[in-house]
Amino acid sequence: MFMPMKAKELNCALEKMPAEAVSHAAEMLRTLAHPDRLRIIDALHTAGELPVCEIAKYLKIAQSATSQHLNHMRRVGLLKTERRGKKVWYSVADNRPIALLNCICHCCNI
Repeated sequence: MFMPMKAKELNCALEKMPAEAVSHAAEMLRTLAHPDRLRIIDALHTAGELPVCEIAKYLKIAQSATSQHLNHMRRVGLLKTERRGKKVWYSVADNRPIALLNCICHCCNI
């Protein structure tokens, strides 16, 4: 369950984090700060793995736009890929983006 931190506790937590870790956390949040990318995480969490064409159909956006989102998410470590024949299948790399999505849903009362 999400337990909100007091401002003083949050400052202490951030002060203890190495600058590189804070930058990485900010990059992850920037990457997920797009509705289509949040929906990609949700779709992959539900399905397990999907090729680009199926993700594009689910999002109802162009496959090229979907590929750009997926490539960016892969570069920052949120997604992993596996080539099978002519298709590249995407899946969530680990539980971190799912935990962030759950936290967002909880904080936004979704």
